[in-house]
Amino acid sequence: MRAWRLERFHFIPEKFQYKVKCDNVNRNSVDKGAEKQLNIIKSLIDRPDVDGIISATDFDREGQVIGDELFLYFNEKKPVFRMLLNEWTAEEVKKGISSLKPNEQMKSLQDAGIGRQWADWIIGINLTSVATLRYNFNDKKTLNIGRVLLPTLKIIYDRDKEIETFQSSTYYKLVANFKTKDNEEFEGVYYENDNEKFDDKETPENIVKLLEDKDAEIIEKQVDKKKDYPPLLFNLSNLQGYVTSKYKGWTSDKVLKVAQSLYEKKFITYPRTGSVALEESLKDKTKKVLDTLKKGLAYEDQIKFVDNKRIFDNSKVESHSAIVPTYMKPTGLNGDEAIVYTAIKNRFIMQFLPVAEYEETKLVSKVNEAAVKGVFVSKGKVQTILGWRVVEKMDSKDTILPMVLEKEIVYVVDSKVNAVTKKPPKLHTEKTLLRIMETCGKNFKDEEDEQDKEDTEEMMTSILSGFSIGTPATRAETIKKLKDVGYIKAKGKSLTCTDLGKTIVEIFPCKQLLDLEYTGRLEKTLSDIEKGKFKKEDFLNMIKEFTITAVNSIKNDTSVLSTFKVELPEGMESIGKCPTCGNDIVEGEKSFGCTNWKNGCKFTVWKNDKYIQSFGKKVSRAMVELLLKNGKVGFRNLRSKKGTTFAAYFKYVLNERTGYYNWEIEFIK
Repeated sequence: MRAWRLERFHFIPEKFQYKVKCDNVNRNSVDKGAEKQLNIIKSLIDRPDVDGIISATDFDREGQVIGDELFLYFNEKKPVFRMLLNEWTAEEVKKGISSLKPNEQMKSLQDAGIGRQWADWIIGINLTSVATLRYNFNDKKTLNIGRVLLPTLKIIYDRDKEIETFQSSTYYKLVANFKTKDNEEFEGVYYENDNEKFDDKETPENIVKLLEDKDAEIIEKQVDKKKDYPPLLFNLSNLQGYVTSKYKGWTSDKVLKVAQSLYEKKFITYPRTGSVALEESLKDKTKKVLDTLKKGLAYEDQIKFVDNKRIFDNSKVESHSAIVPTYMKPTGLNGDEAIVYTAIKNRFIMQFLPVAEYEETKLVSKVNEAAVKGVFVSKGKVQTILGWRVVEKMDSKDTILPMVLEKEIVYVVDSKVNAVTKKPPKLHTEKTLLRIMETCGKNFKDEEDEQDKEDTEEMMTSILSGFSIGTPATRAETIKKLKDVGYIKAKGKSLTCTDLGKTIVEIFPCKQLLDLEYTGRLEKTLSDIEKGKFKKEDFLNMIKEFTITAVNSIKNDTSVLSTFKVELPEGMESIGKCPTCGNDIVEGEKSFGCTNWKNGCKFTVWKNDKYIQSFGKKVSRAMVELLLKNGKVGFRNLRSKKGTTFAAYFKYVLNERTGYYNWEIEFIK
């Protein structure tokens, strides 16, 4: 297609063809570097002493397609074998070479990759082009529309709206300080009927007066011993979330690039994974890595290899195991690489340290005053076994309670009423955004703790089912693109929509593409293709039908024009309202047109309209006024081509295919 014109869309090729990419400066010539590299690969394959080819690209959907596209482009006839690796250490490469698979066995993975590629191209080229032509009013900016881009934008938009429409509310709490016989103090919150919130301030203030110089009895003491397991091994999204939330200036895209560098240097396993567990076949290798990495650590004697389902579980592995270090100890890491490697190494080591334990204590105190109906509840937490937390020591924010017994008497030191104002939700960060993309928002808890919260079984099932927005390999790129095209912006670690991003969400008529459920189902279908459960052809037919419908809805969408209210130019008189956007129609030198023309409104009635003239009539101001008022205008004594006369109504009707208006005749009998 040589030019973007609205009437040329939809555009769906009957056959997809591949060529060498264009030069970035001169789009009419090929990229010389890419062409040179292709020729090198081709010359190696064509050597007479080469009787077969090993494809050693990444073992995932996109890696499979990279190799297969080359063989298709070269029309390669020599046998192709697939080497499947999870890391690039010498031992793993030798193992991969000894267990090659015929590339034909990877057909389902190839179909998923091709299906994803073609689907994104069809949706992207059509909807980006049509949306740009339809909605790009005042400049030449391309409006990027994509299968993963828009639902991700919608996630951020929805959070912005939550904050914008948030209604603040205030309640009151009564807090008292108590002192033991040993002069140790602790705090308690007043509960009445299992509720600590007061709608008014007067009620708790009246209770404060009753507490002066009173003592209280510990009527209940409850101590629970609890285990605190380490966070699961990293998948890519969790790694990106951890690093971006802990360190300033980091983005998920940067984390992926650094992790890729560590992978290529053989220091970590394959990073683009959604799994948080290891394959059960990796137990011996894991023990070897652990024995290497624990040497010299201050807590080396506490590290013991364990075999449990939190670490080794085939049911929690999809294609690739979790990200872990290899047996190669890194040297010469730069600052960024050290940050990412240390995070991965520490998370790995944590799995083989003792489980942390703590005691959770609850005290219930009853003030010796009959008019005080409720009780005071105090909660505290004491770490008893540090366990895996020794790896990343953190300042404790836990409340420690004094040692008291049931029925012991304590004394009210003072009390006060605190006003608590409900806060709006926080802006999304890359960490929270990645988690919603990973799970399509299912079982999502908006938390920014220093340690990742335990993933629930439901959440892991959602991740492994493929029901997600994008893949581990593409999510960081999606967030980066949203920034690059000006749809979102970063405020420190927080993300928010720009005005352009908000406008896209609000005007875009194809609401399916903004829907997490719909996009999640598409990603799930690609996952099913990969597993041989769904046909690529059926998936692409779905995509084509969706695209045709979406293109038509954008082309026919006039609602956005009504959002632009244009002031009537000075010295001009309105002869009616535009049927498209509601702005004023004015008379010009050659036509009657809409004052909203700069924003894309195409309503125009030409004074020398050839169609009207063919019936022996002229376009006049009075005619256009009637047309705008009644939706049609009547003529008598119209001349046909045969010379006969007749009467008819003329209607000016929007052509949904072109976006322009055409005349229609309704004969008067």
